[in-house]
Amino acid sequence: MAITAALVKELRERTGAGMMECKKALVETDGNVEVAIENMRKSGQAKAAKKAGRTAADGVIVIKLSPDSKSAAIVEVNCETDFVAKDDNFQSFADAVGERILNSEAADVEALMATPLHEGEDTTIEEARQALVAKIGENMNVRRFERISTDGILASYQHGVRIGVVVDIDTDADLGRDIAMHVAASNPVCVDESGVPAELLSKERDIVETQARESGKPDNIVEKMVEGRMRKYLAEITLKGQPFVKDPDMTVAKLLESKGANVAGFLRFEVGEGIEKKVEDFREEVMAQAAAARGE
Repeated sequence: MAITAALVKELRERTGAGMMECKKALVETDGNVEVAIENMRKSGQAKAAKKAGRTAADGVIVIKLSPDSKSAAIVEVNCETDFVAKDDNFQSFADAVGERILNSEAADVEALMATPLHEGEDTTIEEARQALVAKIGENMNVRRFERISTDGILASYQHGVRIGVVVDIDTDADLGRDIAMHVAASNPVCVDESGVPAELLSKERDIVETQARESGKPDNIVEKMVEGRMRKYLAEITLKGQPFVKDPDMTVAKLLESKGANVAGFLRFEVGEGIEKKVEDFREEVMAQAAAARGE
């Protein structure tokens, strides 16, 4: 059967694959589009498996809020490059995943991946991910997510697609958004001193004490130096202790007090946090591909 341009176009539109891949698949199936799609899905899953070892350190943060602003979901969906992070297909997938998290009870990523991407459909998030890997040609994954609920108000802020923040505030959504913007910019560890992890506090105190004792000053002076530096440290890492980004002359604590408001907690996700992104040497990559082509 002759492989016409119309057949190739149809297969491309239905699979998102490249023109040459579509033409080859049609030649192998004598122009049978349905069989070609089945074969390409199989090979696409193989491609997805091969790409699974590649570092996906780029991507997007998606936030979904319930209509009453009482519940929210935040998720990080990764890909390999900034170029793909801007792709409409990738962003549509990430957006659907965020919506699914908000409206499902999946407790972890593994359980989430086994749920349908859209309510009432059979295709799971994992199957949709594999199909997208085959279509776009990059490894991608759903890295992490969290949900939050409140009796107050949830406000959010996104800095582009790379940083997302949800703030749990007892009143005033507009103030909550300003606080979320501050969290995005200043990256506090927690709301106040009571939330600082004991391990982090102990580690910092050890460092400060060592530095203070090296000054050679008397113990009573060293103790005062340590306490002073620890107060400064706690102000730097806690939301309420930090100067408000929109008005550095006022701390966030003072801002909240002036508005009669309080923040119970926040979630902050940034794309690629904690992922070591491999830096590729382009020359070495080209040489490696050439060597592979020669069978070396």
